[in-house]
Amino acid sequence: MAVLALILVALIAFEHIYILVLEMFLWTKPRGMKAFGTRPEQAAQTRVMAANQGLYNGFLAAGLIWSLLHPDAEFAFQLQLFFLGCVLVAGLYGGATASRKIFIIQALPAAIALIVVLIAG
Repeated sequence: MAVLALILVALIAFEHIYILVLEMFLWTKPRGMKAFGTRPEQAAQTRVMAANQGLYNGFLAAGLIWSLLHPDAEFAFQLQLFFLGCVLVAGLYGGATASRKIFIIQALPAAIALIVVLIAG
């Protein structure tokens, strides 16, 4: 179960790195606009906001990666709980206010990872 927990934490981290790339670098490109359902003019107007949002997703990924690399298992566990909790809250808020799709893409994977981490801990 511990290995599964680490794999899920890593997957959530890489998902947020991908979101960072979409929001910071591909927001006005076809791939970014397709991912977020925006039109060119809308993407151009919200580019700076999206880049800021992408940076926050990068911080979530950095925290999760930190939790995977930290040598103290108890502290790493606490980091995983904190950052997965942050991802879950962000996903719930985004799903409630921006797009219901965020519940599935962000909140559900974080909830599953959080449960597995708690069971493995």
